[in-house]
Amino acid sequence: MKSSTSKKLITCIVPLGRALPVLTALKEEHGIITANIQHARGSGRMTPLAWRGVGETTEKDIMSVVVDDAKSEDIFQYIYEAAAIDQPHGGIIYQQTLRSSTDLTLPEIPVEE
Repeated sequence: MKSSTSKKLITCIVPLGRALPVLTALKEEHGIITANIQHARGSGRMTPLAWRGVGETTEKDIMSVVVDDAKSEDIFQYIYEAAAIDQPHGGIIYQQTLRSSTDLTLPEIPVEE
């Protein structure tokens, strides 16, 4: 493990089920494995029927991705397009600088024949 300070955290809140395909594409196309998906449920002012006081909830995926500062703008744009953030109710995406992060790597596991 090694500590790093030139990282960005990109966070994306999208409709349920949309984050996993984006995360899979990030791994396959960009080799990014420093990511996480969480599930969230809640309600707010703009949920259907909220104006009538009906407590309907919505469910979302929250995707967090740690990337090198040098790649952050390209990955941010990639996620924005792949997750269809620009569509109505497509979600929200933002990034922030991390004070520090720890690079974790997986050990090489021999393939059994």
